[in-house]
Amino acid sequence: MSNTIFAFGLGIGAQNKEGNWLEVFYPTPSVNVEKSTLDAILESTNYEGGNCTLVLDESDLNRLHMSLLKAGNIEQAELASRLKASTKPVILCVLASDEAPTSPAEVYLKLQLISHRLVTPHNTVLDGMFGLLINTAWTSEGPIDVRELADRQLSARMEGRTIEVFSVDKFPKMLNFIVPTGIRVGDAARVRLGAHLAEGTTVMHEGFVNFNAGTLGNSMVEGRISAGVVVGNGSDLGGGCSTMGTLSGGGNIVIAVGEKCLIGANAGIGIGLGDRCIVESGLYITAGSKVAVLDENNQVVSTVKARDLSGQSDLLFRRNSASGAIECKTNKTAIELNEALHAHN
Repeated sequence: MSNTIFAFGLGIGAQNKEGNWLEVFYPTPSVNVEKSTLDAILESTNYEGGNCTLVLDESDLNRLHMSLLKAGNIEQAELASRLKASTKPVILCVLASDEAPTSPAEVYLKLQLISHRLVTPHNTVLDGMFGLLINTAWTSEGPIDVRELADRQLSARMEGRTIEVFSVDKFPKMLNFIVPTGIRVGDAARVRLGAHLAEGTTVMHEGFVNFNAGTLGNSMVEGRISAGVVVGNGSDLGGGCSTMGTLSGGGNIVIAVGEKCLIGANAGIGIGLGDRCIVESGLYITAGSKVAVLDENNQVVSTVKARDLSGQSDLLFRRNSASGAIECKTNKTAIELNEALHAHN
């Protein structure tokens, strides 16, 4: 066995009537776990290696607490001790290697690794995760299997209570699991678990951030960051703008936005942007869009498909107000514009 493991988490799980996991909350997951912590897990639980999920009882947690203390991992030792008081199932999920998840507990650990900023989007394997997650009603009484919701609602009404349903989805709100430092979010429902919000990120009320996507630095998000899209430091997404993710028609092209870019209000991209790019408000660029490339005298020097410009820096995309043609020219004002935008972040 290797001297380190990819990740592990101690958490609290919720199940449906059939005993299937609806969610697992890991308050302090860990990555690149040292040998001393691995040895503590091996000697105090039934973990025997590989990627594994175990349900721990009070005696397991007592042993794990003592072993982790001896290993010098005070944070996880204290968590193990505290979880002894849990009335819900306590889970230990260990990922010896970063492979496609095989259970909801593994999916939830990986999503929380991203939202805890322990790994960045695209740096953990999530293949096949949708098939492992159950459609869940996220309610004022916690997660409920949607197939069990009507019965729970009736029982609650009979007791004089009302169960408020916030959403029906495979993914919960990120902020119900982790609130990273140095961020602002106008509407918690618009940031899914598995989003990566870097320090200095503001997500306004109409902004949206999907799983395995997000920001890498200061960013004002008033548009949509779709699944798999990563936005670089100092870039901003204007109101109502869109980034095309792999789940919404982007195919296998990973859409990324570089640093100090601006995507204008109601604009959108189906290509990657390098650094210091601007997309004019209202302009949607797909990979197959024909783009007239202009020289410094605003003369057309070539016409290309937008995918040929994907990832290039210092570009300004605009629509010709007379002809309607999409044009691209060297962007000389992006740095000054972004400095002004971020002056009062």
